[in-house]
Amino acid sequence: MIDSTVSFGMHQLSAWFCEEQELLGSIRINTDNIRDEIGRMRAFLMVVDEREDTHPQLREWAKQVRDIAYDVEAVMDKFMLRFADNHGDRNCGCLGRVYVSVKNLRCRHQFASEVRDLQSRLKSISEGHKRYRDICSAVSQRTSSSGFADGTWYDSRGDALLLEEAEVVGIESPKRQLIEWLCSSCNYGLRVISVVGTGGSGKTTLVRKVYDDAVVKMHFDSHVWMLFSHSFNLEEFLRKMIRRLVGEINQPLPQGLDAMDADEMKEFIYQFLQRRMYVIVLDDVWSLNAWEAIRYAFPRTGTYGFVIITTRFHSIGHAASIECNGHVYNLEPLSQEESKTLFCRKAFLGGSCPTYLEDIAAIVLKKCEGLPLAIVVIGSLLATKNNSTEEWNKFDRSLGDELEGDHLRRMTKLLSLSYYNLPHYLKPCFLYFSIFPENFRIYKTKLIRLWVAEGFVYPKEGKTMEEVAEDYVKELLDRSLIQVAETTNYGRPIRVRVHDLLRMIILTKSKEQNFVTIGSGGDTRWPNKSRRVAIHRSIGNTEDIKGCDQLRSLLVLDSVHALSKRNLSKLLSAGSSPLKVLELKGALADKIPDHVFRLHLLTYLGLKNTMVETIPKSIAKLRSLETLDLRCTKVTELPIEILKLRRLRHLLVYNYKQSRGCRPFEDVQSFKAPYKIGRLSALQNLSDIEATQAGEDSTIVRRWES
Repeated sequence: MIDSTVSFGMHQLSAWFCEEQELLGSIRINTDNIRDEIGRMRAFLMVVDEREDTHPQLREWAKQVRDIAYDVEAVMDKFMLRFADNHGDRNCGCLGRVYVSVKNLRCRHQFASEVRDLQSRLKSISEGHKRYRDICSAVSQRTSSSGFADGTWYDSRGDALLLEEAEVVGIESPKRQLIEWLCSSCNYGLRVISVVGTGGSGKTTLVRKVYDDAVVKMHFDSHVWMLFSHSFNLEEFLRKMIRRLVGEINQPLPQGLDAMDADEMKEFIYQFLQRRMYVIVLDDVWSLNAWEAIRYAFPRTGTYGFVIITTRFHSIGHAASIECNGHVYNLEPLSQEESKTLFCRKAFLGGSCPTYLEDIAAIVLKKCEGLPLAIVVIGSLLATKNNSTEEWNKFDRSLGDELEGDHLRRMTKLLSLSYYNLPHYLKPCFLYFSIFPENFRIYKTKLIRLWVAEGFVYPKEGKTMEEVAEDYVKELLDRSLIQVAETTNYGRPIRVRVHDLLRMIILTKSKEQNFVTIGSGGDTRWPNKSRRVAIHRSIGNTEDIKGCDQLRSLLVLDSVHALSKRNLSKLLSAGSSPLKVLELKGALADKIPDHVFRLHLLTYLGLKNTMVETIPKSIAKLRSLETLDLRCTKVTELPIEILKLRRLRHLLVYNYKQSRGCRPFEDVQSFKAPYKIGRLSALQNLSDIEATQAGEDSTIVRRWES
């Protein structure tokens, strides 16, 4: 596989060189060769990007191309930063006029020297390209068969936007069995039901159907669903369980909950459940030690209680259930007939399989081995292709002989196929889910704004960038690569997530491509050429980020351990001038750090849930800013200088009165915007402005009427 970041980067670089030809020509260097060679590389990469069995030499060549693509962008950004204070807009054509007026010859010569060096490296890589092209000569004759060239293939499948559990088949029998175990027992005490099965077999879906069943809801007093993660933290887990237990009956939290240790919290849970009939789901348990750590929180005598465990590990399921006189339900793969039913729902939009495709469909289904997730993903993928035996046979051949090996490897291979078959513009968007923590449910609107800020979204005539990105979300949903995690009352998605199996796959690919570095503790190692850094847990070695001179995105996603002022200052002073995306949600900051206003390329600034009170006049320096998220801060007024941000598209500045956090539809506190805020012609999202001010400002009224 040739990584998607290379192909995408080549597109951006080619466009930049073409756009700034007037400027670069003044340096008396031949940029035509750079632009043309980048174009040839990009075309070749888009052809071989569909292959999953890439030759090792080709992978090495792709790495070289990726490195030079990053270096070219670094030179571009250095140039932009050097002259950021000398122009008001970087739109097409402006840079040429600006540069001609600049008298700094030393900088011009330095830039020329760096571009010449890039030319030399490109020439060397180009020679390698010719050699490696011969290796993949057979690939070059392949044509894209994805069926998405016109960008409309998914419109007829808009129902994928509605929340569904993959139209599960064959679930009624196991559901009846589990409900019988739960509701027909006459014995008091703790019993554990373990549902065991391979990843993607439908364990969570089955248990969710049981958990939500009306009979089960009526039978028990307390119902709690707890999701495990690989980075299991006992104290955090118990604290969350207590909140859900007491929250279900609208009781206040116990005093000093945040200060309780694990033993105290287990004692509280024990006493709470001692008086109640309860069912607690522990979803996706990965470690027997995790179960051992919490099992004594559940009363074993004197009450009627059930714990349902879902796990991929037979040892965990048997150990937990046998100890508590429970049951183990081994979730078997779907039968051949059930698999075919589910497959046809996805591959033929609920219709039946054409007779001439039945043989090849049976071959594909056999390789799915009855795993619902694999069937859904592959079926959705085949729905995007032409229903011809040639297309389907070509697809089948691409699975390769590796499917006959280890079961997990076969599953990974199947799921990876959907990634390989993504169009080039969707691959970085899908890889972006590797940035977020496990089981993370991201708001769709925020995801769209981040994609746009990262530059992943290609312009499309007649649509805004956000509308194009919305189409990208639809495509990923229709391909069953991401899931709807929350919807509106009308069934439209609010939040989305990626299945844990798919997340494992894209984490591996993300690491291969140096797409993102995850900061998950004090021992995190920061590669010198990290492009993106996502902080999942508090980190101590922020000094090491100083070597990341190509850092473009910094996202703080730790909702439990907020980033301290000290570490925040270190992060922002660690060579982060080229930053374009800065997400600091929940950081312990009462003002915007001064260093932020030196990030002249910044397009996205997220300060939600911080203690920031004022926006200084220096906000005007961030002329590239497109998104400013100040929700749930203490900001109530914006300076007049905000009107200088001509590229601003999303201005979010609202809070909730008398509330500890953001809770929808409660006493929204609006903000006072500068007069003539409506003159920001790029503005698409403005919330929430004082109503009286909106009525007085004619520019706002006109924007609303249009």
